[in-house]
Amino acid sequence: MLDLTYDTPKPKVIAGAKHDWELVIGMEVHAQVTSNAKLFSAASTKFGAEPNNNVSFVDAAMPGMLPTINEYCVEQAVRTGLGLKAKINLESAFDRKNYFYPDLPQGYQISQLYHPIVGEGEVLVEMGDGTARLVRVERIHLEQDAGKSIHDMDPNMSFVDLNRTGVALMEIVSRPDIRGPEEAAAYLGKLRQILRYLGTCDGNMQSGSMRADVNVSVCRPGQYEKYQATQDFSHLGTRCEIKNMNSMRFIQQAIDVEARRQIAIVEAGGEIEQETRLYDPDRNETRSMRSKEEAHDYRYFPDPDLLPLVIEQAWVDDIGANLPELPDAKKARFISEFGLSDYDASVLTADLDSSGYFEAVAQGRDGKSAANWVINELFGRLKKDDRDITDSPVSPAQLGGIIDLIASDAISGKIAKDLFEIVYSEGGDPAKIVEERGMKQVTDTGAIEAAVDEIIAANPEQVAKAQENPKLAGWFVGQVMKATGGKANPKAVNQLVAQKLKG
Repeated sequence: MLDLTYDTPKPKVIAGAKHDWELVIGMEVHAQVTSNAKLFSAASTKFGAEPNNNVSFVDAAMPGMLPTINEYCVEQAVRTGLGLKAKINLESAFDRKNYFYPDLPQGYQISQLYHPIVGEGEVLVEMGDGTARLVRVERIHLEQDAGKSIHDMDPNMSFVDLNRTGVALMEIVSRPDIRGPEEAAAYLGKLRQILRYLGTCDGNMQSGSMRADVNVSVCRPGQYEKYQATQDFSHLGTRCEIKNMNSMRFIQQAIDVEARRQIAIVEAGGEIEQETRLYDPDRNETRSMRSKEEAHDYRYFPDPDLLPLVIEQAWVDDIGANLPELPDAKKARFISEFGLSDYDASVLTADLDSSGYFEAVAQGRDGKSAANWVINELFGRLKKDDRDITDSPVSPAQLGGIIDLIASDAISGKIAKDLFEIVYSEGGDPAKIVEERGMKQVTDTGAIEAAVDEIIAANPEQVAKAQENPKLAGWFVGQVMKATGGKANPKAVNQLVAQKLKG
């Protein structure tokens, strides 16, 4: 059971402002659907292809070409909705969003404005201090992506790459429930984690398969509570949208700087204009891109080439029955089944590959010991080498073998760390390496006692000090371990040293 307290954050105080202000944030996350084909054509979605290689006649808007819905993309949207505990709409429809841009060959984008496939859901966001926030999802709709304009290849002209045109996107729209920069990043991180677990989006923000538009407004303390009571958005202040954010760090910086900009304008007696802005990380500022359009500006109307999308409840139920174990459930199970701390369980369930690796190591072993080795030794070494868990040179079986050798007293913890480095660098079976390289720890109490006697006899002054201050006995333990090449059983060494010093 997760130990979480649901909390409403205190008003955000912006340094240098005359008054206290609260931040109100809503996010529109564009998540590229994991699918081999596009939303309305069979063209490939493979990232990194040569420009204009993955373009069908439909994507290029050739005359007479008609869109055909990709059923798998619909299934992925339903799976995402179920993963977010959202309402699935059995009837939805596609609309045309009309605007001109060079990388939009049709002159319109096919989207779902009035009848989205997924309705209201929720995302539980843990803030790391024992509190959690429930961010409501208003809707998820399917739409096709636009192409890409390239402006840095020639000083006199721009180029257009249509590979991305028609790729399926899920637009996940939150309510204005997010109250600060850190919470915005935490929400996006949690959403990304859930989508990866579901397999509906790879969440790769660097390649553009997940990006966010962040709506920011400021209001005086108490106004948000009025909005909650009335659902009247006028209490929240005029919002500005920061477009196409693909970095959690930049999202936090952009929210902070945009909030300060709005507060400065309002406190100087000005008014905020609703607009779309871009964030410049080099200058740490947002700048105007265009005035914010409303739905009527796009002349939305039902797409005449696509019938309403009707799905069956039995199909939805079948998708729901085959959902994977999601992050919150897995974390709770790791805590109860393996006795892990909340922190360790969070680290190990951060992504599906890490949780799968840990579970393979922990199977039939002490869960806490397995977690310590995976988090501290393996993750630490991988981070140092800038490697991913999927590229780990140490398999779960090999790491489990090292843990088994410790549990059986075949090796000590110190020897185990040396063994780990050998397996990491050279590979091999841990048990065979220990045998072949003479790494087994000494458990013969007679041999250990002889080493203890020798160290005590050679250091009478240190003995006298240790007898006056028992904490100094650790020095003898270290000397014995050094003399035995770290192979002596530490427990036996500690016991014998204590006995001998008592006289």
